Amino acid sequence: SWPGLVLAIALGLAWRGSGGSLGALLSADARAAAVEFAGGFWPPAHDRALLLGLFRPLAETASIAALGMGLALSLGAPLALLATSPEVLGACGARPHAGRRALHAAARGTLAVMRSIPEIVWALLFVRAVGLGPVAGVLAIGIAYGGVVGKVFADLLEGVPRRAAEALGASGARPWAAFSLAILPPARPLLVSYALYRLDCALRASAILGLVGAGGVGQQVELSLKMLRYDEVATYVIALFLLVGAVDLASQLLRRRVGARSSLFPGSRRALSLALAGGAALLAVALAAARFLDLAPWTLLSRRSIAGMASFASALWPPDLGERLLRHVMTGAAETLAISVLGTAIAAVLGIALAYLAARPLHRIAGEADPAWQRVASAALAVLARSIMNLGRTLPELLWALAFVLVVGLGPFAGALALGVHTAGVLGRLYFEALEEVPAEPLAALRAAGASRLGTALHAVLPQVFPQLVAYTLYRWEVNIRASAVLGVVGAGGLGRDLKLSLSWFDYPRAATLVLAILALVVGVDVASGWIRRRVMAGPEGIAVRARPEDERALAV
Repeated sequence: SWPGLVLAIALGLAWRGSGGSLGALLSADARAAAVEFAGGFWPPAHDRALLLGLFRPLAETASIAALGMGLALSLGAPLALLATSPEVLGACGARPHAGRRALHAAARGTLAVMRSIPEIVWALLFVRAVGLGPVAGVLAIGIAYGGVVGKVFADLLEGVPRRAAEALGASGARPWAAFSLAILPPARPLLVSYALYRLDCALRASAILGLVGAGGVGQQVELSLKMLRYDEVATYVIALFLLVGAVDLASQLLRRRVGARSSLFPGSRRALSLALAGGAALLAVALAAARFLDLAPWTLLSRRSIAGMASFASALWPPDLGERLLRHVMTGAAETLAISVLGTAIAAVLGIALAYLAARPLHRIAGEADPAWQRVASAALAVLARSIMNLGRTLPELLWALAFVLVVGLGPFAGALALGVHTAGVLGRLYFEALEEVPAEPLAALRAAGASRLGTALHAVLPQVFPQLVAYTLYRWEVNIRASAVLGVVGAGGLGRDLKLSLSWFDYPRAATLVLAILALVVGVDVASGWIRRRVMAGPEGIAVRARPEDERALAV
C-alpha cells in the first residue's frame, strides 16, 4: 500500500541522511570502544572527596529545576488563561468580542514559540546573554517549560465539561466566578499532576543544561567525561537517579492528596491551615533555592542585566539570510530530520519488542497451563525488559549521544542511535501499557483454534492497539525533532552543532538564522505529525480512537 511505500522511502532517506552504517556499529573497534566505555562505569567512584562533593551540584540541579518550574508556572498559567478557547468563557457567560479572540491567538502563538525552541537552545542563548551559571539554566527551563505548561493547561481547561459553567452563567454569576467554581475545580487534579510531572522532567533537564555551562550536575559530568573518568560519571548518574526517584515519590503523595479534594477552596479550618502551610513551604523552598544559587530577582531586573540582555538580543537581529548560509541550513535541517525519523523508527522496533516481552497477559492466556520453567523464564524476561525500558528513558538523549559518539564516532548516526535507545524506553512503556489493556477473550479463542503465540499476537492483539501505537509513535516523533535539533551540542549531528559553533564565534546573526530554522522545522513536523495522526486515529470507518489523555498530554509537547 502507498503508506507502507512512503514509510519505506522515508526510512531509506533517513538512513542515508544520518550516515547510517551497520559496519560502523558492528565493527571490532566499535565493540571494543563499547566494552571499554561500559567497563569504565564499574565500579562507580566512591572516594570520600567525591561523595562529599556531591551535595552542591545535586542541590544546584534541584534548585535550578525548582526555580525554573516556578518561573514556568508564573509565565505559563496566565498565558494558559488567555490561550483557553473563548468558547470556555462564553459558556461561563462572557460575551465574545474580537479583542478576546486576538488575545487568544497571540497567547497561543507565544506559547508555540516558547515550547518549540528546546530548553538547551534557550540555555545556549542565555549563557551568552547573562553568562555562565545557574541563572541561564533557570531562565531556559522557565521559558521552554512555560510554553509547554501553558499549552497543556489551556488544553486541560478546554477539556472540562461546561454544563455546570453554563448553569452558573445562566443564573447570573460573573464569568470569572463561574470559571473559578465550575471549570477550575475539575481540572485542578490534572493541572497539579502535570505540573509535578514537569518538575520531574525539569530535574533531568537541569542536569543536562550543565553541559552547555548552565550550572548543575551536568557541568561535573562534562568535566568527568573530558577526563575519561567514567566511574565518576556513574556516581553522578546514580545520585541523579536517587534524586529524581525521591522527587517522584513526593510528587505521587502530593497528587493523591490533591486528587482527594473535590473543591478548589478549603472547606474547613484544618484544610485552610494545611493549604496555607503548603503555600508557605513552597515559598520557603523557592527562597532557599534562590539563596543557594545566589540568585536575586532584582539582579536580573537591574539596569546592567537588562542592558546586557538587550544588547545580546539586538545582536541577533537581523538574522543572516545569505544564500550560502541558507543552503547550509537546509542541509543541517535535512540531517536533523533524518536523525529524528531514524531514531524514532529504531525506538519503535525496540519498543514493541520490549513491550511484547514485558506484557505478561500475552504469555499467560486463560485456560493454558504452562510448564513451571516457562513461567519462570517469562517472568524473568518481563523484569529484564522493564529494566531496560527504565534505563533507556531515564538517561537523557544527550548522555546517550555522548556514549554513542565514543562508539561510532562523531556525526548524525550517533544521534539517531541515542534517540532510538532513549525513546525505546519511553515508547516501550506506553506500548506495554496498551498491550496490557487488550481483552483476553480474543487471545484465548485464537489459541483454542490452534494459533501460535506469535500468530495470536499478530492477529488478535496488534489490530486492536495499532492506532494507539501509531499515535504514541507520532507524538514521540514531535518530541524527537526537538531533541535531534540539539544533539549536535555534543557532536551528534544536526543544527545544534552549527548553533553552538556560531555562538562560540560570536556570530549572532548566523545563530539567529539557525534558531529560526529549528523553530520552523519543529513547527512543520508538529503540523505534519498532527495531520497523519488524525488520519490514522480516525480509522477506516472514520471512528476516532484516541490515546489515553495522560499519555497524550505528556507526549504531545
